[in-house]
Amino acid sequence: QVQLVETGGGLVQAGDSLRLSCAASGRTFSNYVMGWFRQAPGEEREFIAAIRWSDGSTVYTDSVKGRFTISRDNAKNTMYLQMNSLKPEDTAVYYCAAYRRSFSGLGNNYYRTSEYDYWGQGTQVSVSS
Repeated sequence: QVQLVETGGGLVQAGDSLRLSCAASGRTFSNYVMGWFRQAPGEEREFIAAIRWSDGSTVYTDSVKGRFTISRDNAKNTMYLQMNSLKPEDTAVYYCAAYRRSFSGLGNNYYRTSEYDYWGQGTQVSVSS
């Protein structure tokens, strides 16, 4: 049973940084793509970034490029989202998610919530102006 647990959320001021963690357990993730999503009140869940566990290849949505960095630690089975220069519009519940991909690379559907089979419970990030 795959389990994903996010930690690291909180209340910060605009311009501050936060690092979110997603601890993964239940299987070997070498053939998995893992992603970060966020959902603000009244909004749809939004793709932020994804990483292929085996080779570390990454992709980001345009709104976070240059501010957010996704990474993983194989030894700790943990994925991270380093968020710098936070803005009030980054306020949301942040979720990590995972799906198994047999082929190389990230594919074309990494941004779709429907592609992901496993989800964490979410962690709140609030950015004040």
